[in-house]
Amino acid sequence: MESSYSYEVSSITIPSLTLESGITMKNVNLAYERTGNKEGPVILVCHALTGTHIVTGTREDRGWWDGLIGPGSYIDTDSFNVIAFNVLGGCEGSTGPTSLNAESGERYGSDFPHITIRDMVQAQFEALKRLSVDHIEAVIGGSLGGMQALEWGVLYPSYIKKVFALAVSPALNDYGIAFNHIGITAIEGDPDFHDGHYPHGASLKGLEIARMVGMVTYRTQELFDQRFKREKTNEQFNIQSYLDYQGKKLGKRFDPNSYLTLLKAMNTHDIGRERGGVEKVAESYQCELISIGYEGDLIYSPQYLKDFTNQIQLGEHYFIPTSFGHDGFLVEFEKWGGIISSHLNNHKVQKVVTGIK
Repeated sequence: MESSYSYEVSSITIPSLTLESGITMKNVNLAYERTGNKEGPVILVCHALTGTHIVTGTREDRGWWDGLIGPGSYIDTDSFNVIAFNVLGGCEGSTGPTSLNAESGERYGSDFPHITIRDMVQAQFEALKRLSVDHIEAVIGGSLGGMQALEWGVLYPSYIKKVFALAVSPALNDYGIAFNHIGITAIEGDPDFHDGHYPHGASLKGLEIARMVGMVTYRTQELFDQRFKREKTNEQFNIQSYLDYQGKKLGKRFDPNSYLTLLKAMNTHDIGRERGGVEKVAESYQCELISIGYEGDLIYSPQYLKDFTNQIQLGEHYFIPTSFGHDGFLVEFEKWGGIISSHLNNHKVQKVVTGIK
């Protein structure tokens, strides 16, 4: 008897995609990973800023949410079919600044069109239709992935049943835009950037600095103090070495133009934009929304997320105590994975914490 479990990494092409800006792109490619029960309900996973579509991965090369998703795990691939796309504008196989522009025959580079979170979601919707997926049981994502998840609930409410939005808010606040501006300025101000016309595969110091800035917002002061304790190695503070390492690590694998594209897309995130505001959207939000906020999240206020969720008829909010801050959605699955599992299986979940600190 043929097994219903499968694992696939491939790509799908969308012949034509019209962006919010009015620009129409031809032959848009989205890379994807699809794993789990081929006959099971579909779960769509949306990744964060520097994430990829490799969510579960293989035994030799684990995916970034391997601890949450897999056989017998919180999102059980014995029961569910899990699909994840590399976002439009990314640099891991989907159409983005590193891709060839069919019209010019050259890489898009800095000429890649401006995109929004809604463009990303529309591209995924078109891709899913071409994969013959006619309904999604749930969409889940954190940070940039959470932005996409929330938009799914507004753009295609009849297509999905449940939205899991983690470490996100209904709109990116000015504090978040401010940190993105520092990252954008660091990249664009790098003398080697050359207005985005740097050699393909170049590693830019500006991108490394942008990554360092991001890393500071992802974790809490408490966690940094516990880990680094003002200790030095060779006259340099260990926290400095850590940030240098993280900057260089990302610089080797991520395209600077793609990073800029995604930061600027994040700045567009506001589910109330041109819809009468966030509160009006909350009043008409049709999907079941399960939101999770993490203690110490510097950019995405758990209180803002809670207030929004409480306005939604089918909304349920959870607050997770953690020293990891924003990065809480990438770790400590034992604290919150059960929330995901229980809601996917229509079980009632006891609140982890009743209030917001």
